[in-house]
Amino acid sequence: MTEEAKESGELQIQKLKKCIYDIRRKNGKIPCHVFASEKLLEDLKKDKSLEQGINMTSMPGLLKYSIMMPDAHQGYGFPVGGVAAFDMDNGCISPGGIGYDINCGVRVLISSFTKDQVMPKIKELVHALFQHIHCGVGSESNVHLSKQELDEVLNKGMQWAFEKGYATQDDLNHCEEYGRMKTADSSTVSERAKARGKNQLGTLGAGNHFCEVQYVDHIYDAETAKAFGLTQKGQIVIMIHSGSRGLGHQVCTDYLDKIDKELKPLIEQLPDRELAYAPTGHPLAKQYLKAMSAAANYGWCNRQLITHNAREAFKQVFGKDAELKLLYDVAHNICKIEEYDVNGEKKKVYVHRKGATRAFGPGRDGLIDVFQKTGQPILIPGSMGTASYILVGTDLAREETFSSTPHGAGRVMSRHEANKLFTAEQITKQLEENHIYIKSSSWRGITEEAPKAYKDIDEVVQVSHDVGIGKLVVKLRPIGVIKG
Repeated sequence: MTEEAKESGELQIQKLKKCIYDIRRKNGKIPCHVFASEKLLEDLKKDKSLEQGINMTSMPGLLKYSIMMPDAHQGYGFPVGGVAAFDMDNGCISPGGIGYDINCGVRVLISSFTKDQVMPKIKELVHALFQHIHCGVGSESNVHLSKQELDEVLNKGMQWAFEKGYATQDDLNHCEEYGRMKTADSSTVSERAKARGKNQLGTLGAGNHFCEVQYVDHIYDAETAKAFGLTQKGQIVIMIHSGSRGLGHQVCTDYLDKIDKELKPLIEQLPDRELAYAPTGHPLAKQYLKAMSAAANYGWCNRQLITHNAREAFKQVFGKDAELKLLYDVAHNICKIEEYDVNGEKKKVYVHRKGATRAFGPGRDGLIDVFQKTGQPILIPGSMGTASYILVGTDLAREETFSSTPHGAGRVMSRHEANKLFTAEQITKQLEENHIYIKSSSWRGITEEAPKAYKDIDEVVQVSHDVGIGKLVVKLRPIGVIKG
């Protein structure tokens, strides 16, 4: 360790190297590793994030250490931006360590158009996107599923979308897990969860979810960018951020309730009841994994139908030959079975990523040929009106963070605070002054996501790049956005 330990309340903080800190309670045996600049570390001291990161170390079967990403902030149980890997035999699975919005994630669609070609029609394009993609709290899709079709979505994921003509084989190939977790079982999803999701497939929702028209502002790694299909500055892309809607939220709620009822003695021993878990050998852990996988499949299908509608809107404005090709789709809130070297032994582990992005480097199983050579694309959206980034996965992430990296900017202000401080008119005016056109289904959808409610995305991705858990490829800037 390169610096003497510094005490912060009951916590001991040691700087291991640039942007990596070892944080633990006094006499604590298992640390939390925090990936942050000095400024971002100070932000973490303003809420309960660090305490939550340390609390993660009390969970059974945790391997190496708990992890906090540079965009981390206070969440439910785990901090958002929390990562943990648990032993498959003696560990646990925690719904709060995955999150309520199961498979909230991001995808990027690539066009052959440039900013100069699109900017004169940006208002028309944003209106077309808003017409085609249903937004907002409780928004419903124009795709109404039967019970049997919903079960197929839950079990098959994007394979269902492919069979129904909403996706191509190329779409499946350019999606994490190829858009389908085979551990899914729709029978483990409650009827209430299914009722919430039945008419929401293909909807954006509210909160920080969006569909954004962006352009390539800067290229850091031309060779990797070219392999990703990003060939020039000014190239137009579409970024989509959404999740599993009410269905995923209900799955999390259902299993937290079941764990609380069936495993109360275990939960009462935890420093925070929100860390509620089921031991990996317990039937509830197996059931939850199947239900979470089903909700993840729903999330991928949801983004795929949004993609289908975005393509229709794009063709409406730019002609039937206008194409949007999927670069990649990444999940943020999910649990995966992956293999890692732990203390010199290869082990399959349950990796919990809550508000974190998988960051596989070159040569990893599960990646198509082009990504085998480069590593997988990492898609990191900024806050509304700021830059977003595309990075690439690395071998170092495998060693340091169980192949994980940040997922976004990370909040520094609650939605309630943002609503008090900002007005939608003020934010809309500021965005338009920066040549960004916005359309939202509610005023709150704008004020809650004010850029100043988030951390500096530039600093977040720079930490990832400097540490080496995700290397910068391109910087994106928005020109149009739709929100719930």
